[in-house]
Amino acid sequence: MRIARDGTWYYLGSPIGRLPLVKLFASVLHREEDGFYLITPVEKCRIRVDDAPFLAVDVDRVEENGDSALVFRTNLDETVRAGPDRPIRVNFDPETLEPAPYVLVRPGLEALIARSVYYRLVAMGEEREIEGRLVLGVESAGVFYILGRMEA
Repeated sequence: MRIARDGTWYYLGSPIGRLPLVKLFASVLHREEDGFYLITPVEKCRIRVDDAPFLAVDVDRVEENGDSALVFRTNLDETVRAGPDRPIRVNFDPETLEPAPYVLVRPGLEALIARSVYYRLVAMGEEREIEGRLVLGVESAGVFYILGRMEA
């Protein structure tokens, strides 16, 4: 089995088209030091993941009891509220500086934030000076996440 970078799940080279089946597999997906596995009480099967096992396909800012948070929806219709237990992180390609943003879905399992969703985050972003550098980021559940540096 394989999960492509775009979040498509494959079995023997063919995409799995039934969302309930993909959700079932995702419910037993775990990450260990040496890779990703589907683990049931009777079986443990290694699975190849091209990048992240999930894809964040939407984001909304919600207000709850005076607290503002970013809530992501994944390609499997899970919702993830970014905050101290579900951080956002951005890796940058060292050559192209292209961003690869992620949000933690559950321990060891992240969702790659789709490009259009990342652009929405950038549009929501605010500039702050951190350690003498001007950065752009977003706040969710009291935590500020850096999306990138502001270049002079």
